Amino acid sequence: MDAPLSALAPLVQVEGLRHAYRQGDGGTLTLDGIDLTLRDNEIVGLLGRSGSGKSTLLRVIAGLLRPTAGFVTIDGEAVRGPASQVAMVFQTFALFPWLTVLGNVEIGLEAQGMPAEERHKRAIAAIDLIGLDGYENAYPKELSGGMRQRVGFARALVMRPKVLLMDEPFSACDVLTAETLRTDLLDLWSEGRMPIRSILMVTHNIEEAVLMCDRILLLADSPGHIAAEFAVDMPRPRNRLDPRFTALLDSIYAAMTARVGKRAPGMAGKALPPQLSHVSANTLAGLLEALVSAPYNGKADLPQIAGALQLEVDELLPIAEGLQLLGYAELAEGDITVTDAGRHFADSDLEARKRSFAEQLRRYVPLAAHIRRVLDERPGHRAPRVRFETELEDQLSEEDAAETLQTVISWGRFGEVFSYDDQAEVFSLDNPT
Repeated sequence: MDAPLSALAPLVQVEGLRHAYRQGDGGTLTLDGIDLTLRDNEIVGLLGRSGSGKSTLLRVIAGLLRPTAGFVTIDGEAVRGPASQVAMVFQTFALFPWLTVLGNVEIGLEAQGMPAEERHKRAIAAIDLIGLDGYENAYPKELSGGMRQRVGFARALVMRPKVLLMDEPFSACDVLTAETLRTDLLDLWSEGRMPIRSILMVTHNIEEAVLMCDRILLLADSPGHIAAEFAVDMPRPRNRLDPRFTALLDSIYAAMTARVGKRAPGMAGKALPPQLSHVSANTLAGLLEALVSAPYNGKADLPQIAGALQLEVDELLPIAEGLQLLGYAELAEGDITVTDAGRHFADSDLEARKRSFAEQLRRYVPLAAHIRRVLDERPGHRAPRVRFETELEDQLSEEDAAETLQTVISWGRFGEVFSYDDQAEVFSLDNPT
């Protein structure tokens, strides 16, 4: 006998989704062409860099943001406003400090008009389920970070949603607490004790995604779109030392660095994307020093060095990209390899490092070269910040333009390519040549 149509239909369906934030007369497109399904009894992860639109996508699905185009359905019902079928767990604990644990868990049910006796019974059951029994009358200030996040889980689960949306739910916790919360949540899920049908979670942590999810969707940016999908075909609990686990980590890192790997030295000019993540020269130097030392000796697997340095993907990749952009390293297939220029930098004293950095910066970062050229050509060798910021805002959002310019200011100061006065917001040359 064929399965009923309802059993075949996805629990969550997103089709042709676009979302733009309006700014003045134009708009910034954050998501474009998103097609996504979430079926019963699966945990799906949304993985990607900052700015790829992961959290925005979650909020559109929850009905907290209206899409510019496309649609979302949950269990066949169109989402046109805050969706009663979903509950969210946020990165920050978002608890009401004047309410007890019990009061925080009950508040959503109270807003629905549920009678006091019934909501009390359901809240107590949720608190017990999440491992906070005995703390019903405690206030948030009396709880550790991990316990506060457990309150957040209880507050979501007490609503008995069809879908649990989680936006980096463990990132505000320390490493050990996050591990405990993940394990406890997966135990409840595997035992069928959670009153939900599926989970959609945003994370920056690749290892966390492989540990928890049945499928992982990789979002790329400019604008946000689904660039790849990975099935996690391993039974739970998952072993980090399993060759399949490490192979999947490598595949995801390779996919995330594929676009970056094309930014090789010699592609300076308009071929290079203008946006830069803010990474200091000292941070770049620190990673180079780690890479040229044992046991890496100039080449490292990105998951390996991320674990060794306790860096998440959103922390490691901007540093690796910076080294790639400056010609100090190359990225390919999830590996990072130090170039001859990178080895020379790592082996040099401070003054030689500054000279090397200045040369690479002017050669491979068009904005830095442009600022220096303008300063060289002006009789007073001075130029206001707004002159370059306005140019950047023709291509980038105001926020991205500011971050990019601040990065170049930081790098230019280190390499002594130019000076910058924070108070006057003016670029200048100390020793024009």
